[in-house]
Amino acid sequence: MEAVKDSLENLSTSDVQVKVIHTGAGGINESDIMLASASNAIIVGFNVRPDAKAASLAEREGVDIELYSVIYEAINDVRKALEGLLAPTFNEKVLGRAEVRGVFKASKVGSIAGCYVIDGMMSRASSGVRVIRDSVVVYESKIASLKRFKEDVREVQTGFECGILVDNFNEIKVGDILENYIIEKVATKLSD
Repeated sequence: MEAVKDSLENLSTSDVQVKVIHTGAGGINESDIMLASASNAIIVGFNVRPDAKAASLAEREGVDIELYSVIYEAINDVRKALEGLLAPTFNEKVLGRAEVRGVFKASKVGSIAGCYVIDGMMSRASSGVRVIRDSVVVYESKIASLKRFKEDVREVQTGFECGILVDNFNEIKVGDILENYIIEKVATKLSD
């Protein structure tokens, strides 16, 4: 029992803590349920079952009972639960870049950038687009429209021309670079 307790408590990090509030031998009883309910805890049992009264009380009190016959499965499940409590990290991935080679004014929509995709791809499904002028980001927004030969498209690959309307930005200039990116959510993992 001590080895299991130590293994579970060693999963703690500076962000999340595992606290074992009670250990004991034998089946899961009503007093175990009441302690878990009062402590807002879960019950982890190894090769034991709750008696009928305890199971009924756990359901009424909303206490989770996790039953295992293999110790490492319990430790892995607690690790996954803790990882779910950690805030995810976000990574930015550049999808592609396009060079503005012409600017077309449309009275109802604004300035449309006539672009040539120089790297990767331009995609409407991206998280955003940056307007870069002389290596400085001058505006950041979303792609409002992406066209190829007057047809709406989802993406345009390297080596192709396209028309891009940057949402709420009309000061686009020839020579600007449009950088298309996505933000990926990455689950934080506990270290082993």
